[in-house]
Amino acid sequence: MAEGLNKVFLFGNLGADPDLKTTQGGQAVLKLRLATTESYLDRNNARQERTEWHSVTVWGRRGEALAKFLGKGDRIFVEGRIQNSSYEVNGEKRYRSEIVATNVILGGGRPRGEARDPDMVGAAPSRRGLPAAAPRDDAGGAAPPAAAPAAHEGYDDYGPGNDDIPF
Repeated sequence: MAEGLNKVFLFGNLGADPDLKTTQGGQAVLKLRLATTESYLDRNNARQERTEWHSVTVWGRRGEALAKFLGKGDRIFVEGRIQNSSYEVNGEKRYRSEIVATNVILGGGRPRGEARDPDMVGAAPSRRGLPAAAPRDDAGGAAPPAAAPAAHEGYDDYGPGNDDIPF
């Protein structure tokens, strides 16, 4: 008999820029806020959507590397496990659930119709360290030719449409 299974798969958008910190022991820890949105039809056949927010933690060198090029609005796929903890504030016990990531995969770019912040790509060097004159795609690589399909095409078949994203 199996002892148990604690596995989570999430695909969504970052709701804020990543927050990279270092523990007192020198271990890197990256904190992410991930929004997952699902759409459904209610009893009246009206389309509704529900957004869940997830706290994701990425430890070590993987977290350090991801902090260099992830930004608010980026699509990512997270594989990990749920970890619950509790703490006290003014004598009141509080609970927290987070996802401890074991794998993070870039989601292939922004949903159609969403533009990257101007400080991310363009005339001035970005915080991602990209050259100013080089056009870049959402994953930081060379931009595809105008006639090439976007890297994120096909995802619409598997998740909510562009109107369902909360930003």
